[in-house]
Amino acid sequence: MVLTPLPDSRTEPDGSAVIRVLSYNVRSLRDDTEALARVIRACAPDLVLVQEAPRFFRWRKAAARLARNSGLVVLSGGATAAGPLLLCSLRAAVERTEDVLLPLTPGRHRRGFATAVVRIGGVRLGVLSCHLSLHRDERLAQADLLLERLASMGVEHAVAGGDLNDVPDGKAFEHLAGRLQDCHAVAPWGGGLTFTPDDPRRRIDAVFATPGVEVLGCGVPAGLPGVSDPDLRAATDHLPVLAALRVPAAATTR
Repeated sequence: MVLTPLPDSRTEPDGSAVIRVLSYNVRSLRDDTEALARVIRACAPDLVLVQEAPRFFRWRKAAARLARNSGLVVLSGGATAAGPLLLCSLRAAVERTEDVLLPLTPGRHRRGFATAVVRIGGVRLGVLSCHLSLHRDERLAQADLLLERLASMGVEHAVAGGDLNDVPDGKAFEHLAGRLQDCHAVAPWGGGLTFTPDDPRRRIDAVFATPGVEVLGCGVPAGLPGVSDPDLRAATDHLPVLAALRVPAAATTR
């Protein structure tokens, strides 16, 4: 099946912007990085919310190589955010970035958020990539921290996404969807299930947007021109989620 492409990125005459946001767990680049880069390039994203970016030896070089091969640049995150990473196109002007480490439960994996505020056209947008805990109690607490972080960024509009390690009827997923727009639920496009690529049975990866952002379509881009099934299976152990959003222009002050 060939998908109808999502709207192309563009800036509207009123200053609003149509942007493409991709969320992707890349499993520390342990798989076919050429296939991964082909998938990312075919999705033509303005922003990529990466999870499980390399965190150890020469991790900055690995992140830079992924960005370069995907036609993007590194925005924020990586080891300093415990794995979440942000990439962007040159369309995005960076206002500020911050990597956030979350409270560590002894014996569990360190988690964090990669965050940024960017300007695209007349739009000012908060961005957050996350990879939530495998443990239900910790995951719910991290979802609450995610909402607090978005609220503290000082922007009217924001997008967040990542590997939630939770399904839509799970408490953490429901908590986020109760305050934010679950983009695939709002405007389904492409596939829904994200794990695993060989036999997807669960939707544990998602893109969310704050109220006021118009969701034009969101889902797994299997069938998008340039995105092949062999590449999706070879790239990593998750399927990506691609969203097209129309973000209103930032209010001007006099």
